[in-house]
Amino acid sequence: MEVSQGEEFYKKTYNFVKAHNATRNDFIDRFSRGDISEDEFKRFSIEFYHFTREWPAILSTLLVNTPDESDAANLTTILVSELGDSDPKKRHELLYRKYLRSLGYEPADLVKRKQLDTTKAWLDGMRDYFGSDYYEALGAEFGLENMAIPMWDKILAGFKVWAEKHPEYKNMDIRYFTFHRELEEHHEEAMEDVLGQHKDDPVAREKFMKGASGILDLEEKFWLGLSDPHY
Repeated sequence: MEVSQGEEFYKKTYNFVKAHNATRNDFIDRFSRGDISEDEFKRFSIEFYHFTREWPAILSTLLVNTPDESDAANLTTILVSELGDSDPKKRHELLYRKYLRSLGYEPADLVKRKQLDTTKAWLDGMRDYFGSDYYEALGAEFGLENMAIPMWDKILAGFKVWAEKHPEYKNMDIRYFTFHRELEEHHEEAMEDVLGQHKDDPVAREKFMKGASGILDLEEKFWLGLSDPHY
């Protein structure tokens, strides 16, 4: 059966995201092996909290700028999931707070903590993409949702090794991470539906890829910044 240009584009974009260095770089690969320093581990835990806190607001920016009702429905599904669906106790940022407390951090003390430049650039980049050209915004969101499964898999593998190497961390509450991993396939499906609305439009395809590539380049720098704060 002949494959349409749109279907080919979906495969190309999906494979591009899965192979991007956003989830295949020195830091996250070392993290997956438990081969990081304690300073790097702490830096990861703190800097990733900035993402967790700000992500619902960032995603809302994309939602309110989405003119297509079908796209908006899929994005709403993802946003509501981030907020715990109908259970406030499952709000993702709340789960992350429990993770921080299990490490001895008080989340309220970290809210106003200065972000690394690479963290700030990643989060600001999301806001910029989501508030600009619609197709670039969708591409950025597609990139973020489809890189998530390999990212969570490496993080969870790293936690397992880290706890074995460092018994003092054996009581870490990592439900935020395991819970997210369970949800990501549904998020991928939602973004496939979004791309499906536009993948036969050559202008949309070009902008979509630009957004996906741009946000993942910033994410790669976010990870590398965790090992070198002066990156």
